[in-house]
Amino acid sequence: MAKTGFVQHPLYLEHVIDDYHPESPDRLISIYDMVAREFADRLTMIAPREASLEELTWVHDRNYVDMVARTEGRYVRLDPDTGTCPQTYRASLLAAGGLLTAVDALYAGEVEHVFAAVRPPGHHAEANHSMGFCLFNNVAIAAEYALKKHQARRVLIYDWDLHHGNGTQHCFERSHRVLYVSTHQFPYYPGTGNFNEVGFGEGEGYTVNIPLSGGFGGGDYLAFMDRIIKPIALEYEPDLVIVSAGYDTYENDPLGAMKLTTEAYGVLTERLIEIARQCAHGRLLFALEGGYHLGGLTDGVRKTLQVLLDDRAPAAWANPPLLREEMTEMVIRKVLENQRPFWKSLRAGE
Repeated sequence: MAKTGFVQHPLYLEHVIDDYHPESPDRLISIYDMVAREFADRLTMIAPREASLEELTWVHDRNYVDMVARTEGRYVRLDPDTGTCPQTYRASLLAAGGLLTAVDALYAGEVEHVFAAVRPPGHHAEANHSMGFCLFNNVAIAAEYALKKHQARRVLIYDWDLHHGNGTQHCFERSHRVLYVSTHQFPYYPGTGNFNEVGFGEGEGYTVNIPLSGGFGGGDYLAFMDRIIKPIALEYEPDLVIVSAGYDTYENDPLGAMKLTTEAYGVLTERLIEIARQCAHGRLLFALEGGYHLGGLTDGVRKTLQVLLDDRAPAAWANPPLLREEMTEMVIRKVLENQRPFWKSLRAGE
């Protein structure tokens, strides 16, 4: 049985933007209750720590970090979607730091996989401002930590959230040491992530965007995984695989228009395990991002954990149907047009 870690902390539940905000503590309460009932004796609990100022400023401007620090103990609206309460700053430090302790556990060989059920989420956070419910970019900080503290050569970040991770892309779009891959609804918030956004300079070719209109399902996502994401990932040979795991692609999520069932998250997780085991000694880190249908979010995390713990997805889901076959083929063609110059694995058979 694969050894799987889990990051949680009660302070993550103390961050409240407002009473009716979709990014609410109820999201983690539901996940934590499910984990306590079904998985507590099978998971290795990993205690988070606070990220340091040095670690935060690998990704964020010092002035921005100082501004967020000054919100401690206060209610402050940072942008139209994002705000703080008295506990938000410390929760944010623990959210970023929870991923760092997860990276340490992975590199120490204590676990093979980790699911970090943290909040606030992070992938929209830019170097100098909050955005889209996010204050600090947890996965970007974790990638930098792996590069700097564990001498990783290359890190793969796959973002399956409904929304494009603008902050993560912008952090690494000039670097070849982090490959950022995103499947996301487009055009949609935050407005970034089109096919032709492939990076700049030394980072050209290390940003892979798969923008999608609504209505795509698990079979479509699996086609993107098998025909684009996995070949690129295996050619890239990362030392660590990080997943920005947003469950707002679930078929009934109130903020999105995708059609993934919870089984889809299990099959995608299987593929990511295969990538991590072939390239990264199995090191695979999931960081919670979005997901606003409590049942779909909780069931999606459950399915992810089941697969990480070697409870395989149903055999009937090995070849799921494509919900938008014609559009899926069109998207694949567009991605190949933009990415073939950079990846030999995409040019096979030309």
